[in-house]
Amino acid sequence: MSAPDLKSAYKTIMDDHFPPRMEISYVESDGQRQTLCYEKATWRIDGVENGLRYGENPGQEAALFRLINGNLTLGNVTSIQPGHYLASDVELLQSGKHPGKTNITDVDNALNILRYLMDTPCAAIIKHNNPCGVAKATTIGEAYHKANMADRLAAFGGAIVLNRACDLGTARQINENYAEVVAAPEFEAGVMDLFKQKANLRVMRIGNIERLQQFAGTRFVDFKSLIDGGLVAQWSFVPEARSSDKLLPAVTTYKGQEYRVNRAPTAQELDDMLFGWLVEAGVTSNSVLYVKDGVTVGIGTGEQDRVGVAQIARDKAYTKLADRLCWERHGEPYNNLENADAKAAIDAEVTDRKGGLPGCCMVSDAFFPFRDGIDVGLSEGIRAVIQPGGSMRDAEVIEACNEYDASMCFTGQRSFKH
Repeated sequence: MSAPDLKSAYKTIMDDHFPPRMEISYVESDGQRQTLCYEKATWRIDGVENGLRYGENPGQEAALFRLINGNLTLGNVTSIQPGHYLASDVELLQSGKHPGKTNITDVDNALNILRYLMDTPCAAIIKHNNPCGVAKATTIGEAYHKANMADRLAAFGGAIVLNRACDLGTARQINENYAEVVAAPEFEAGVMDLFKQKANLRVMRIGNIERLQQFAGTRFVDFKSLIDGGLVAQWSFVPEARSSDKLLPAVTTYKGQEYRVNRAPTAQELDDMLFGWLVEAGVTSNSVLYVKDGVTVGIGTGEQDRVGVAQIARDKAYTKLADRLCWERHGEPYNNLENADAKAAIDAEVTDRKGGLPGCCMVSDAFFPFRDGIDVGLSEGIRAVIQPGGSMRDAEVIEACNEYDASMCFTGQRSFKH
């Protein structure tokens, strides 16, 4: 029997059997009904009308539905209204091939982060539904460069989402790398001609990105399906601490004694605290991030213990700095560098700079159950911490910050994302 052509699976568009329309009804105890209506999204590419290429894996039928009608109010919460389209109604300017489920959900999670960061040019590069790098800057080209160099290796094959129009300079930078998707509110003259050099690059225009800030406080019903056909329905998460006046002082009382962080955060530390906390909304828990000057430095995602993910984020900061220095100086990845002296020089600089962590803000999506987690960052020179607070050992964590003269703020809200 001949070996199967495994590569062909990735090129095959699934003929999904999902219906063109779908309705979800919520029936109150008094019989009143609220119904949300959806229609399936498709694209015509090379004369072929199809929806998603496939789901998370080749061979999985999948369909994308956009909300077209209905309103939902449960308690005092009202869901997002129909017609406010973002990822569910992307305009494909270039594709090469139909998008798959992961392309759409990666773009969507980038938008989930960017909706809180619309006051400045910002770029988010997403892969496997987690950010590789997120950065803000004075121009969109600078923001993309910083986001890409934050983790150049992970960004390979990712989804790049910009909250400003993509100009020629930014497009030239993007073309130097391999990406699956580029999404932006608009593409300036000449950009699409440049992107034609990348035949399989999916270029998505999302006009509503310009109004994305309006989505900052909106909610939708978030479904999690169970293997027995059941499901969990929850309102989507919205971070309440979206400005510095919403942050809480790091203070607690333990055995009748008050513990308080001694040093107030500087203006720059506050800015990084908020930036990191809002990026955190798009990171799989358990997670710890390090950020500095509006750029992610190390991102630890989806771990089971907090000290472990703090260590992973720290180690990534070291390895990503080594790769960035090598790329900037020698034009090749650190792992490919054969010059032993050049490699030793990079290693020495990375060690001396502690992976770029001194002066960083440490971000945790949940409280520190023990001080060992926060000690990972403090021992590397972080100067500020933002976390929900509420641990039985908050006093120990506060004492740790005071020992290192670090500032800390509480958000009063956990930011888990499963």
